[in-house]
Parts: sequence; C-alpha cells; structure tokens
Amino acid sequence: MPGQDGGGEEAVNGSGQRTPRALPVTFRPRNIRLVAYGLTALVMATMAVLAVILPRDWGVQDRLSLLLLGAVIGGGLHFLARPRLVLTEERVTVVNSVRTHVLVWPEIIDARMPVGEPWPSIDLADGSTLAVMAIQSSDGELARSNLEEFRRHLRERGEAAEPDGH
Repeated sequence: MPGQDGGGEEAVNGSGQRTPRALPVTFRPRNIRLVAYGLTALVMATMAVLAVILPRDWGVQDRLSLLLLGAVIGGGLHFLARPRLVLTEERVTVVNSVRTHVLVWPEIIDARMPVGEPWPSIDLADGSTLAVMAIQSSDGELARSNLEEFRRHLRERGEAAEPDGH
C-alpha cells in the first residue's frame, strides 16, 4: 500500500497541525535496511563468483558451501533489518531484531527518544519500557517525523487509566 511504510505524507488540517495517516501504518528503519540488504546482495554475489572461479579441485559440495555461507550471513543481516512497528486500530505490534511484542493501545503511556539514543522506547502501564528499533535515530528527520506520528496516534487512542486506589 502506498504511504504505509513510514515515509508517507501526513495531512495538514485547517489549523496547520499535522494529522496522522489512517491506520494501519507500518514504520520501518530506512538506512539499516538499505545497508543490510545491500550487503546481503554483495555477499551473495561474491560467494557466487567465488563458487564459479574456484580451482577445479574444489568440488560441488565446496562450492555449495560457499553459497550456504553467504545465505547464513544474509540471514544474520536480515535480523538487523527486521524491526518494524505496526499500528492498527486495535493494537501496536513492535517487532525488534529477535522478539515481537503485541500491545493494546491503553498499555502504552508514552513514547520518547532522548537525544543520543539510537531508537525510542515506550513506557508501558506496568512500569516497564520497551525499545522500538523500527524508528532509528540514524534515519534523521524520518525518525523524528515517524516518532511524532506514532505519538499523535497514541494521543488519539488514549493511554492507560490510572489503576484504582492510586
């Protein structure tokens, strides 16, 4: 879907404020994905060339092992490019390199990314925090606008109510 990958344009309402895009929205880091998948292509191409130009005394199994090694390296690089943040009307799915967390909107108190941090963290109603690797400070202005859009969606959907007795 156009505009669903963290780089689409938000609308500006009559008072000049930005309004977030309609859900569902997916945010993904840009730079790390370019680097990871670019390196994967380079490694696979290098392994394929090596498999072809190796001396004749290297067998088919050796050549296939080179390709397999390239695929394993590519798989490792995929873990760097895997993070995403998916916002739907009902839930927020945070996919980091290894783990996936599915939250409902009221569980999220706030999202913040202090200067110098590589990615934002979200404060949860249970007092814990969760890193959101899908928005990376290395993406510059894209990261700032994606975080602000996420925060606008969070404000629209409310946050967790204070527990009774506090």
